[in-house]
Amino acid sequence: MSMPYHFLSLARAGAALALSLPLYAGAAQPATPPVIEVYKTSSCGCCKEWVRHLEAEGFRVKAQDVANPSDYREKFGIPQQYGSCHTGRVGGYALEGHVPAREIRRMLRERPKARGLAVPAMPAGSPGMEGARKDPYDVLLVKDGGKASVYQAYR
Repeated sequence: MSMPYHFLSLARAGAALALSLPLYAGAAQPATPPVIEVYKTSSCGCCKEWVRHLEAEGFRVKAQDVANPSDYREKFGIPQQYGSCHTGRVGGYALEGHVPAREIRRMLRERPKARGLAVPAMPAGSPGMEGARKDPYDVLLVKDGGKASVYQAYR
């Protein structure tokens, strides 16, 4: 007795689906996180804490101790007025100061036309500056020409 045609078609479709599942399962896995290059001084504790924050959030970090991190800020096009104690770079964008991992992910997802993100100075409560006090601060989107707008406010 032969099988009905529609049953054989379903069996072939099921086999094809089963063979393709490993391909779909592999595609669903998250991509390797980008490497964030960090330029900092060797003696700065909050810089080390910011690196730990990024690593805890799943980023890979390549930290380099340098004599003057502000040289990298200038090289990456972030004006001095937005300066902090360390500078980073990821996906063609600059990161200045204690930028939260959440905003880095958002920037990499949205890909705005900008130089990068900055958290000027060293606000208490920002990543790497955790403690008893928590000050409000803004993450700035720094554009070409030094103009900036608030990308995310932390209150």
